[in-house]
Amino acid sequence: MSTVEFNKMLVTNAEFLRPFAITLTRDNETAKDLFQETLFRALANKEKYNVGTNIKAWLYTIMRNIFINNYRRKARQNTVLDNSPNEFLLDYNQTTASNGAEATLQLKEIQASIQQLPDIFKKPFLLYFDGFKYHEIAGMLKEPLGTIKSRIHFARKLLKAQIQRY
Repeated sequence: MSTVEFNKMLVTNAEFLRPFAITLTRDNETAKDLFQETLFRALANKEKYNVGTNIKAWLYTIMRNIFINNYRRKARQNTVLDNSPNEFLLDYNQTTASNGAEATLQLKEIQASIQQLPDIFKKPFLLYFDGFKYHEIAGMLKEPLGTIKSRIHFARKLLKAQIQRY
């Protein structure tokens, strides 16, 4: 196949690549770059195209491979390696103290809210909070599984309404 024939076939079959590029990149400018890179690579590797095969599939494969390679390259570039010794690190040997008093107050407020729940909701909720599964709670309280799930759901809703800061 001559260069002129290949170029003509490439130009006539290239427009379908634009929507595919936008689908891959989700950005018009990046899609234009991907489209141009695909056509460049197709022209540079025209000797690798087998005459009679589907040129659209060949171009799709080139575009997909370029996109994947670019994605992997970006992922590697975002990885920061620090080979410096620890004495040069800015945050080395710095500690932060958590505010235990605030956490204790919040926990007391949550526990008080749980104790204010009606018993019908409080018992299944506390059992679930202690780590029991729904079917285990249903067996202990001799209630249907759906009822237990519903009561735990409503207990969560009531707690959320009572504690609006969370």
